[in-house]
Amino acid sequence: VQLQAYGGGLVQAGASLKLTCAASGRTRSYAWFRQAPGKEREFVATLRSSGSRIVYADSVKGRFTISRDNAKNTVSLEMNKLKPEDTAVYYCAAGDPIITFDHAPEGYRHWGQGTLVTVSS
Repeated sequence: VQLQAYGGGLVQAGASLKLTCAASGRTRSYAWFRQAPGKEREFVATLRSSGSRIVYADSVKGRFTISRDNAKNTVSLEMNKLKPEDTAVYYCAAGDPIITFDHAPEGYRHWGQGTLVTVSS
């Protein structure tokens, strides 16, 4: 499965931005992770293709929304009320993790190239 993420950019704090990830194949779960400079990659959100499970990191809960368009085979991350601390390279991921690992990078086999989101204060 190949993943292509796009939609990043430079925005001001409080603005919104939508990231989209186009997949060449299908897997059970899709996720977004992010990595800020000098920090480890961290979990943002995940969902099952069936829609049966959606999980968010506490830091984005209530501000970000992950969704999937099965017809287009895309996964999106709608980001609202952006904060400077949301600045990072955002990666989409796909795989078949068990629930215990669906918030961990190790749970995903396929990764996109990343798209940079910069939030200015």
